[in-house]
Order: sequence, then C-alpha cells, then structure tokens
Amino acid sequence: MGGLWYNLEGKVVVVTGGSRGIGLELAKQLVAQKANVAICGRKKEGLDAALAEINGGDAVLAVQAHIAKEEDVDAMFDAVVKKFGKVDVLVNNVGMNLLTGSVVDTELATWQKIMESNLTGTFLCSRKAGRVMREQKAGKIVNISSIAGRKASPGMGIYGIAKAGIEMLTKVLAFELAQHNIQVNAVAPCMVRTNFSKPFWSNSDIYAEIIKTIPLGRIAETADVIHPVLFLCSDASNFITGQVVLVDGGTTA
Repeated sequence: MGGLWYNLEGKVVVVTGGSRGIGLELAKQLVAQKANVAICGRKKEGLDAALAEINGGDAVLAVQAHIAKEEDVDAMFDAVVKKFGKVDVLVNNVGMNLLTGSVVDTELATWQKIMESNLTGTFLCSRKAGRVMREQKAGKIVNISSIAGRKASPGMGIYGIAKAGIEMLTKVLAFELAQHNIQVNAVAPCMVRTNFSKPFWSNSDIYAEIIKTIPLGRIAETADVIHPVLFLCSDASNFITGQVVLVDGGTTA
C-alpha cells in the first residue's frame, strides 16, 4: 500500500476478523500508522499466524472470540480496555457467505448462520463498543458491507439481505450515537481479491463475466477498501456519519 498518513498514532482500533483477508491487511496498515490494534478470530492457530505476520509487538492484542456470542464479545472488549485503556475505533469486518439457491429454498440453519456472522455479530460488537465509546464521549464505528446489500445477485440472496441490514444498522447507530460524538459509517465494496472470493476471480470465465458489470474493468484490491476505512477511522472524517461509501468501480453508478 501507499504511504498515505491518517494520523492514527495512539488510537485503539478493534478489527473483527483480523486474522485473514481484508481484516489482516487492515491490521498491518494500522500498526504501520502507529495505532494500537486488537484483532479477533475464532481459531487460535489463525490468530497466532496473524500475530506473527503483523509483527506489532505490544501494540497488537489477539483475542479468540465468536462475535455472534454475547459473552465472547463482552470479554473481548473488556480485554481491550484492560490492555489499552479505551476503544477509539471498531471496524466490523467479519462476514461470511454460503452460496445459496433461492430464498424460498434456503434452510433455516443456513439463514441463521449467515445472519449471525454478518448482522448479529455486527450488532453485538457495535452495542458493546458503543457503550464504551459513550462513556468516553468519542469514537468511531466502521462497518464493512457489500454492494450485495444494494443489488440482488444469484446465490447471494441471504448474504445480501444481511448486508442490507448492516447498512440500516449503520444509519440507526449514527443517528442514535451522534449526540455522544460517535460517528458510524460503512464501506461497501464490490468483489475484492481475497481468498474469500478466490473461487470467483480465479476462474477466468467467471472473472470475465464479473468485470463486465464493473465500469473500471477489474475487481477491487484490498488497498482499494482499506484506504477508505482508514479515512473513516481518522479525525479527518469527524463530520461524516451515517454514510455508506461505495467502493465498487462504478458498478452502482
């Protein structure tokens, strides 16, 4: 990534799903910006590997947690506050998708799994962080959404519904928390080149069809998403709240 500076030195940033993909790259960039970073993930081995890759020393805390479990979320934020004394920013990055058929043919268990990972986890983390930030009278929450929440796509129905819920959660939280000097925004990318989406972009025929829908003629790279997130984490965005930044190469233009 480029050497843009976002003045995040000393900020305490929690990144859910920080052990891989966009979350891991974001955590690495935050450390480069001299922020203190807490990452969470469900698997210890993944967190251990991420810690080694981030190489941030005492500036990084890894917490094993399932963000759809209330007790795990509470314990995670308690651990962050205990180590760093505050929470300046929460980036709700965790998300998952199971390719599904039509909504009417989807099993309840599949619906629940996708909703828990995307919407319920974002709610629980935002609720806990919001309570901490409310006491501090300052904070920022950045939610990672998707253009799937704006446009129906084959096999992405439940995922899209969950992401649409995240966008409304963003707006409601922004409205409710503004009086406490807390800004809440979202970043909604199109497909990003990560392992999460590799089955799509690694297939040349599928990739060719995907980029036909993107005016800029390519999918997003992680840096395309991370820079808007860093901006929304920084004080440069203090008068921006309740917004969804579309990082989609013009797909929704």
